[in-house]
This record gives sequence, C-alpha cells and structure tokens, in this order.
Amino acid sequence: MQVVTLITTPTERNLDAALVDNLRNAWGGGDAHWLAIDEAAEFAIPSVPDNQWEVWADLQAACVDLVIQPHEGRRKKMLLADMDSTMIRQECIDELAAEAGVGPRVADITARAMNGELDFEEALIERVGLLKDLPVEIIEQVLDERITHMPGGYELVQTMKAHGAYAALVSGGFTAFTSRVAATLGFDENRANTLLSENDKLTGDVGRPILGKAAKVEALQEITARLGLTAADVLAVGDGANDLGMLKLAGTGVALHAKPTVQAECDVRINHGDLTALLFLQGYSRDEFVT
Repeated sequence: MQVVTLITTPTERNLDAALVDNLRNAWGGGDAHWLAIDEAAEFAIPSVPDNQWEVWADLQAACVDLVIQPHEGRRKKMLLADMDSTMIRQECIDELAAEAGVGPRVADITARAMNGELDFEEALIERVGLLKDLPVEIIEQVLDERITHMPGGYELVQTMKAHGAYAALVSGGFTAFTSRVAATLGFDENRANTLLSENDKLTGDVGRPILGKAAKVEALQEITARLGLTAADVLAVGDGANDLGMLKLAGTGVALHAKPTVQAECDVRINHGDLTALLFLQGYSRDEFVT
C-alpha cells in the first residue's frame, strides 16, 4: 500500500479540496485524510501510478508538492539534517564572506559546489582561504545578525523527539554555527567542520578531515549502529550535492528546496512546503505538532 501526500505553502494554505478528490478518484485512492485544513492531505492507493511525475509537474505549477511513498514504516526513528539552506535560511560561509568583503566571490563558489559542479572539499578549502584574518568575534556577530532558522525546523525536531526519535545535525559548514543551531532547535548532537584560528583571527584553513559527502553517510551509519537502528529508520533532509549520499541511503531522503541536480536524483522533493512538510510526510497532523 502506498500513501499519497499533497502539501502546499503554509503561508498561503490554498490546497483545493476538489483537487485532492479529483486526484484520489483518478488514482482509485481511499478516503482523503486532512492533516491540516487547506494545507496538507493524504490518501492511500494500491500502487504507484504510471503518471506520477507528469502529475507532479502539473501540481508544481499550482504550488503543491506531491509525494508517494510506502505507507508502512514512514514514521521514522531518526532525523538526520543538513544545516545550511536546510535548517537555516543562509549559507554560513557566505555570510562570513560578506563580512570579509568577498561575499559575491564566495557565494558563486558555494552555489556551484552545492549544485555538484565543483568538488566539495576543494571548494571549501578555497572559500575558507578567502576568510583569512577575519576576526573570530565576527562569527558571533553573524550568528546574531545574519542567521535565521528555516520555518518549521523547531516543530520538526521537537515533534519527532516527542515521539522517541533521535535528531542529528550534520553539516559541511562549521561547528561554531551548528552548535548554536543544534542547541536552539533541540538536536541531540551535531557534526561539522572546524574553522582554525590563531590570535583571535581565522587562519584561512579548516580542520582535517573535512566533513563532506562521505562523512554525512558515515554519520548516518555510525549513529544508527550506536542506536540499534537501520538506515530504513532514518529521515534525512538536505539541499546540496554533498547531501545526496545520505539522502539516497536513508529510508526517506527529502530534497528540500534543493538544487536542480539534487532534485533530479531524489523521489521525495519539497519545493513549496516548509520543514513541517516532513512531519506531514510521516502522517503527523498539525494538531500533533510540538510548538
């Protein structure tokens, strides 16, 4: 048995009941269950329809995300999340670069690396090199003034944890940022790269080994083994090419507002919903959210 989930933008809340019913009827689905009125609904179908992606494309034009997945086992026991442009709206290295006066150059490298056009580790080393001599105190300033959380992140982490799940934040960014974001949102642990400093200034280098695509996969494997879980128990979420390994390995890998090359390789894509969409995908209704 498969479950179809339809989710629209939470600020608009304009999911049409007629659209849901028409699709349910066309696919021979069961009764529709509204997870949030005018925002998210689901229904069961016997098998994945042949025209899934044609319908997906049509619904994207209507600002509606469509996900089809097996009903059994969709409520996960572990959340593994990327940070930059996933749990926060920004790329932390781009924000540091803006303070260092090299914002456009670093942002261009970041965009190309996240789209898989550049080697992640080489791109990180190059970008960090451009931050040399930036005062360490700027990190706190950027955290206070430039970093904002992605909507729905707190609800996602806290709701899953309230139902016994474990939450890990694994980033190709920096521990100076993940430690605060993880503490604020309620993650159980966080892993990231370390910016090196000397005499209260950044040296322009990053600690080794660099946490990249392979390290995110290793984190998934290590944490699940420690907790007695399997990859099938994991919901992973990210947006960049360096997230693809963990997204493909996890039981549910969600490409959230992701780069085109990432979306092309993921079956679960959220382009219009916020992070609460990941709760709807697991069958949680909005009145079950921890806020």
